[in-house]
Amino acid sequence: MSTETEWNVPEPLQPRPEDHAYDLERALSSVVGLKALVPSDAFTAETLGTERAGNGVIIRGDGLVLTVGYLVAEAETVYLTLSDGRAVPGHVVAYDHETGLGLVQALARIDLPALPLGRAAAAEVGERVVVGGAGGRSRSVSARIVARQEFAGYWEYVLDEAIFTSPAHPNWGGAPLINAAGELIGIGSLQLQQGRGTFLNMIIPIDVLKPVFEDLQLLGRPNRPPRPWLGLYAAEVEEKVAVVGLSDGGPAAAAGIQTGDILLAVAGVEPGDLAGFYRRVWEQGPAGALVPLTINRDGRTLEIVVKSSDRSRFLKKPSLH
Repeated sequence: MSTETEWNVPEPLQPRPEDHAYDLERALSSVVGLKALVPSDAFTAETLGTERAGNGVIIRGDGLVLTVGYLVAEAETVYLTLSDGRAVPGHVVAYDHETGLGLVQALARIDLPALPLGRAAAAEVGERVVVGGAGGRSRSVSARIVARQEFAGYWEYVLDEAIFTSPAHPNWGGAPLINAAGELIGIGSLQLQQGRGTFLNMIIPIDVLKPVFEDLQLLGRPNRPPRPWLGLYAAEVEEKVAVVGLSDGGPAAAAGIQTGDILLAVAGVEPGDLAGFYRRVWEQGPAGALVPLTINRDGRTLEIVVKSSDRSRFLKKPSLH
């Protein structure tokens, strides 16, 4: 992709004001650019980098911004670029592993509109939507919802019903999904390839934010025991769940799990698929629970018990400078 000051979405893919019943320009003025700097010794620095950039969207008049969590995890410094060209500092309020969302508070008066929250559950496949980008219409994509289905990520993450849109936004991280009423119904998380040359955006539905929104603002995390975290990366390989990577110093590595292990069962129950594996792990209790795994390694069946952990214990906490 070209630099932030050069690239534009191809004009045929840009949304047109006349195609929408709401004020498109006003809605897109709520979208901000986001840049985050992360210390080199942060837990996520190796996998996510120390300089991250994407989008966010103003959801409250005092400058509260919603974005995708991986942009701001362990961020030491955050800057927001507003639709009027100003750049203002921000403070990370929350990063929630379970939803994959993050909140940032602008540390200056912004005087820009907030995008109202809608209902992702009301969105339908085939519905016309806008995937917004910082910079207005030229950085936004007119798209349609092409699927709503379960999504499991290799980093111990599951959405019961993610939203998938096409064509894909080229700068998808933190990009707001705007429905026909001009409401925010999701936040861009990934770009996925479907078939040869076809790309989709995976969108986190806004409905997962609502039950934890107040907790995230007050506490920086949901007010419930954290899920058990194993510190492994898994994927479905030939209809089996396999370990494809390990977090350095994480619980799975400490217990002796190795890359290439096939995960046959959790507490005696076959996982079925990747989402089933994670859900079975989470059923073992809160973070710290012992998780019995049956694995196949080079044709041998092994029983290994992993003492899970709270993922947040490995991350640097936000600090207000």
